[in-house]
Amino acid sequence: MKAFTNINVSSIDEAVSAATQASSNGQSVAFSGGGTDLLQQLKDGTDTSDVVINLRNVDGAKEISSASGITRIGGLITLDELSNSGLNDVLTQAAASVGTPQIRNVATLSGNVTQRPWCWYYRNGFNCYKAGGDECFSVTGENQQHAIYGGGPSYIVHPSDLAPALAALGASFIVAGPDGERTVNANDFFVMPSQDPARENSLASGELLVGVSLPTPAANSVSHYHKIMDREAWTHAEVSVAAVLTMNGEIIESASIVLGGVATVPWKLTAVESYLVGRQLSADVVTMAGQMAIAGARPLAKNGHKVPMTSAAVERTLLALVNG
Repeated sequence: MKAFTNINVSSIDEAVSAATQASSNGQSVAFSGGGTDLLQQLKDGTDTSDVVINLRNVDGAKEISSASGITRIGGLITLDELSNSGLNDVLTQAAASVGTPQIRNVATLSGNVTQRPWCWYYRNGFNCYKAGGDECFSVTGENQQHAIYGGGPSYIVHPSDLAPALAALGASFIVAGPDGERTVNANDFFVMPSQDPARENSLASGELLVGVSLPTPAANSVSHYHKIMDREAWTHAEVSVAAVLTMNGEIIESASIVLGGVATVPWKLTAVESYLVGRQLSADVVTMAGQMAIAGARPLAKNGHKVPMTSAAVERTLLALVNG
């Protein structure tokens, strides 16, 4: 493992200042909240940062507060704390689905959203797009777990469970950096490989995700997160679905459906959302929604199983909302 300098900070401003100073010295920087993924990357050599800025002692960075119809969640809240927060079902269920209790006790919201892909080529030292190379080895290689939506030139899947739930809830991402704080919506925060194959988000050098803000859900909204894994152990989603519906009695007034585990970014099903509005969640409607969900799927040679799995996952998620 490459030697690195650890810097402990007690505020976000101090973290940004430390990152700015390190960058001015020509050093690369990583921020560590829980560190569950970063430490593994440092050991494996897939992260070669010169300086690691430890955020664990930052005051007030995991608080949940609400004002003027907006709920703000600090980025250093652990997944265990988030899963027991009493917030939206889709978000607490997504947090509870991650890893093991030991991981959820340490891993943070910001870390989960900004973790790097788990593609085996990237994680095992191949000089692929994600590692700064000029090839995605999964295209003609082992691609069982890779993207069926939004692929090219890289075919990674976005690994976060929280990201689809946050996108379905209409979250904004709060970013701090040398130029102060800015807020970014989901469409602009997550970056497709066609925009930049080496990155998954729009964080600039010296910036970090410090939290999210969520609009307060309508009283008549319902939500659910459904995750399918390849084994009942700590693993990432083969397919996941985050669904948020606003209801008027049995009629759907608005719908937000986002997929995880199958795309290079949290994948919003806009056609399915439009179809659901004004309808009841009958068996026929749920079936049609599942069929529509896979209309744009483009599987590779070995991941075609994700297509029917995605259709079934959308149906099951909507049925969960029907059955309460």
